Amino acid sequence: MSALAGALARCPAIAIVRARSVRYVPAVLDVLAGAGVTAVEVALTTPGGLRAIEGAATTPGLVVGAGTVLHAAQARAAVDAGARYLVTPAVVPDVIAAGVDAGVPVVCGALSPTEILASARAGAALVKVFPIGTVGGVGYLRAVRAPLPDIPLVPTGGISVAESVGYLRAGARAVGMGGPLVGDAADGGDLAALAGRAETLVRTLRPEPADA
Repeated sequence: MSALAGALARCPAIAIVRARSVRYVPAVLDVLAGAGVTAVEVALTTPGGLRAIEGAATTPGLVVGAGTVLHAAQARAAVDAGARYLVTPAVVPDVIAAGVDAGVPVVCGALSPTEILASARAGAALVKVFPIGTVGGVGYLRAVRAPLPDIPLVPTGGISVAESVGYLRAGARAVGMGGPLVGDAADGGDLAALAGRAETLVRTLRPEPADA
């Protein structure tokens, strides 16, 4: 089992941290980890994102990946910095190949059934259905899962804390959550509010007990 798979087994959500600088990123990661979020993606559009990944790679209880990875050189640099997984916003075959070569799972962005299938066949460990919020939400996820039930999907884009569990019930492997979860905290905003949202998310996604 990869580190990412283990993290998602504990809390089936990937928190997406994208900021104007890395100044507040360590504090955000500490809050997320303290709330019980176990997988966090630091977007490489954040200036100094690789340094943030390197600094957070050993944070207890947190599996940190690199997001917005657009080419193989970025993928290799992220892995060298300690990223435990790679995330793309679209189908990027050379990033998938770089991840496979490095033994690091890739969460490949896709939207249409054609893209989803192509991502899985190229070696993506998970397929990020993005941007789910603009194409029908849970209904779209159910529709694409009908012919592709064995591909593990991570719907991402505009999902609120309250909506998250609905995606899991519709068959998602996990959910990806950026702004609706992190809010303004990564740019110096309210960490207490972030902690509240993260704690609510973890409670919401906690597996329901099996029937006795």
